[in-house]
Amino acid sequence: QVQLVESGGGLVQAGDSLRLSCAASGRAFSTYTLGWFRQAPGKEREFVAAITRSGGGTYFADSVKGRFTISRDNSKNTVHLQMNSLKPEDTAVYYCAATGSSYSGSSWPRNSGLYNYWGQGTQVTVSS
Repeated sequence: QVQLVESGGGLVQAGDSLRLSCAASGRAFSTYTLGWFRQAPGKEREFVAAITRSGGGTYFADSVKGRFTISRDNSKNTVHLQMNSLKPEDTAVYYCAATGSSYSGSSWPRNSGLYNYWGQGTQVTVSS
């Protein structure tokens, strides 16, 4: 079992930066692939970024590539999402997710259905 708690959301202006954090409790944090997803009002939840167990592999949605980075600290059971050059369309509730499973191919981390554990979400609002 893994419990995930996000923090760092808030209200910012377009062009600003925010750093989201997700703290995990439970054992074997380093064995989980971690992802960030977001859901805007009236829209489906969408993939943002993911990072492999060791941190050696990262994945990003095209909409955030070059602006967002993801990192993890296995010694502190945390994962971070650094968001730069924020746009109003980045406004959403951001969720941290974890899965202990692994699948073949490079596209599976983008699939929200493959994550077992989810945080409660943190609101990010970007004003124009």
